[in-house]
Amino acid sequence: MTGTAIRLSGLSKTYGDTAAVDGLDLEVADGEFFSMLGPSGSGKTTVLRLIAGFERPTAGTIELAGADVTAVPAHRRDVNTVFQDYALFPHLTVGGNVEYGLKVKRVPAATRRARAEEALAQVRLEGFAGRKPGQLSGGQRQRVALARALVNRPTVLLLDEPLGALDLKLRREMQLELKEIQREVGITFVFVTHDQEEALTMSDRIAVFNAGRIEQLATPVGLYEQPANAFVAGFVGTTNLLDGAEFAPASSGITGPVAVRPERLHLGTPAGGTQSADGVIAEVVYLGAATHTVVALDVGPTVTVSQPNSASAHLAARGDRVTVSWRPDDLVPLTHHTRS
Repeated sequence: MTGTAIRLSGLSKTYGDTAAVDGLDLEVADGEFFSMLGPSGSGKTTVLRLIAGFERPTAGTIELAGADVTAVPAHRRDVNTVFQDYALFPHLTVGGNVEYGLKVKRVPAATRRARAEEALAQVRLEGFAGRKPGQLSGGQRQRVALARALVNRPTVLLLDEPLGALDLKLRREMQLELKEIQREVGITFVFVTHDQEEALTMSDRIAVFNAGRIEQLATPVGLYEQPANAFVAGFVGTTNLLDGAEFAPASSGITGPVAVRPERLHLGTPAGGTQSADGVIAEVVYLGAATHTVVALDVGPTVTVSQPNSASAHLAARGDRVTVSWRPDDLVPLTHHTRS
């Protein structure tokens, strides 16, 4: 990644007394698969709409490929948007849907057809040009919408929860496929989602939004392994929040809250170099590949322990007394903030 595809500086958007986006600074690199992750109302979709030009900011600037487009209307920005509902024309063929934007731009018919066929090939829909959207599956319609956006060869492709209407199995398949397509075409993708697993699966970097600002910006590994604060730790995956003064080694100097992922906790006799706490099992949740055991500690909170299942695995039962252990290095201090 050599250049900057998007630069947002001091970006704000208010509706009355409500700040949907609050003084945001952000850069997205050329060719990056960048995700904006957060709960409903966190500001991520508003930022997407500001980049697209569908909304005008209250303050701040938007640059695309180094050019200030803050006041440029949506149809003149070198971006395209893919929405959750696909917005395909049911009376047009797949080819007609993909060609539509080029037709509006009065691109010659032969060129339109060739570029539409190229875009359909990029999304693995060769030979589908003559079909109608009603003859396609949900995943195929989603790929037609993607092809319709790619055919314009935008600098940036904006995706607003495009997999939200798909069932879980197809959604997971499309996550991998969409990432592969992005690598092949080399276009900057900005992806909005509230699904943390989806963001972790697909992204080069992720910005976690809350109340119109970014709580943390990091790679998927960095976000999961080193959450900046309790909000990120709780929103990205499952985590246990503990009191550092009580559960961290005294030599660490940690006095504030710490997070530890369920898979980093263990049941049974503690090994050397670990810490431990006793408690009673409050619930056992069997999930096939893993079991989540909820333990009410004698001192402190209730924690969840995640263990992979094996043929010889012994499932503990509610009411059993157990020892929970962990390595001190697996406790992540939640003392730094990266809101912007």
